[in-house]
Amino acid sequence: MGNTGPAELLAIWESGLAHHGPGRALLLHRAARPESAADELLSLPVGEREADLYALRRALFGERMQIRAECGACGEAMEFDLDARDLGVRPRERDGPLRVEEGEWTVEFRLPTVADLEAAAQAAPGTGGRVAGGAGGPAEGHAGGRVAGDVGGRAASGPGGAGDGLLGEDVGVGGPVAAGGGEAADAFTAAARARRALLARCLVSVHRAGQPVPADRLPVAELPEPVQRKLAEAAERADPAADVTLNVACPECGEATRAELDIASYLWAELDHWARDLLLDVHLLATAYGWSEPQILALSPLRRRYYLELCADG
Repeated sequence: MGNTGPAELLAIWESGLAHHGPGRALLLHRAARPESAADELLSLPVGEREADLYALRRALFGERMQIRAECGACGEAMEFDLDARDLGVRPRERDGPLRVEEGEWTVEFRLPTVADLEAAAQAAPGTGGRVAGGAGGPAEGHAGGRVAGDVGGRAASGPGGAGDGLLGEDVGVGGPVAAGGGEAADAFTAAARARRALLARCLVSVHRAGQPVPADRLPVAELPEPVQRKLAEAAERADPAADVTLNVACPECGEATRAELDIASYLWAELDHWARDLLLDVHLLATAYGWSEPQILALSPLRRRYYLELCADG
């Protein structure tokens, strides 16, 4: 990780205001890997990027992640902590593609890259952006959605089961989608399209009963559900950080809610909150002492806080 002092972080934040999800994720990833070009970052497996972002988050804001989600059964707000050290496992290096055998089918596929993920989302409009918030405010998660970061207490939680990741049956590029209602049904359909588009991009070879099937012309829907399930399980084992899904037990009703933790959106929300607080500090200190922004940013956080206390006392 390169130089990520206050001035550099403010520049990243300022640039990110003109972007949305993918653009902001790329800016954050560049901060984590400043020596890498954009094309190189886009070619990395999704889990590699997520691991880099978890490492950046630990370096900037520490290991404790404060999470807020909403119970899908009773609507109760659930707040708990996660340890960032337990997340962001990097994918294992592989010499070749992953291989799955199920019945008469033999399928080889590669792990999805960041570029694959973005292309699949563009191929299926309606999946929407990733939903998450940071320590700065009460951005809400929802049942079957992506969790939001916020200050809070603790509830039982843990990772989801195998087979529910990027290539899984239940979730797609846009994350898990709650069933029920026209809007939810449309979102589920869009997520399914995105998932199929992602899988189609990652297929390397397909054989049925020993005969090759052109992977580039095979409708993914033609693959039986057990095959697709095994593909999802194999992808999750090989790249667990690509899709971190939590099972959160509601302290009120006891029901479990599944929600996906989107580290890029979570980290951006934290950066946004930090940047706005810092600019307020700059404003107050510049008004009180006539210092320039570079002079104020050169102060340590402890000294800035001390001067702000002096301003308040005065």
